[in-house]
Amino acid sequence: MAATRSRNSKRRPARASRDSLVLWLGIAALWFLFDQFTKFLILGHYQLGDSTYVTSFFNVVRVHNYGAAFSFLAGAGGWQRWFFMGIGIVAACFMIYMLVRHPGQRLFSFAMASLLGGAVGNVLDRVLHGYVVDSLDFHWRFLEPLFYRGHFPAFNIADTAITIGAICLILDEILRVRRGAR
Repeated sequence: MAATRSRNSKRRPARASRDSLVLWLGIAALWFLFDQFTKFLILGHYQLGDSTYVTSFFNVVRVHNYGAAFSFLAGAGGWQRWFFMGIGIVAACFMIYMLVRHPGQRLFSFAMASLLGGAVGNVLDRVLHGYVVDSLDFHWRFLEPLFYRGHFPAFNIADTAITIGAICLILDEILRVRRGAR
């Protein structure tokens, strides 16, 4: 009986770990699917440059980003497509590795899942189109000194997932350091 109990106790953490991993990969898949669904709608209903007014500070647009954040390296001649795809694939593999290693750390794993879902969404765009489809255009008058006519660079759901993941990763580290200081 004791040997059976000992073997079962070893199985439970492995199963819990696997269940947690499935949860985190599921969250990454939800981010990815939501991102790809919105891009499918934009590609199906908008021509490049089209815009729909939604509120005084938000438009839905269709923009193609050949670079990275803020169109970094957008005019680099084409090599950047492969470069950013490679970085995205390596980052996705690293994030999966981190999820396998730390599935019980909820905030950290949520951050990794969000980063993973966003990264894979943008990598798929580069594979399929050679660019990333952006559609969310926020603009405020106070941004005019920084951005043309106050328009923050257009972005997409994958970028939103990446941003949320990065914020959660920073928060997780702050909380970890605070716990260690006590």
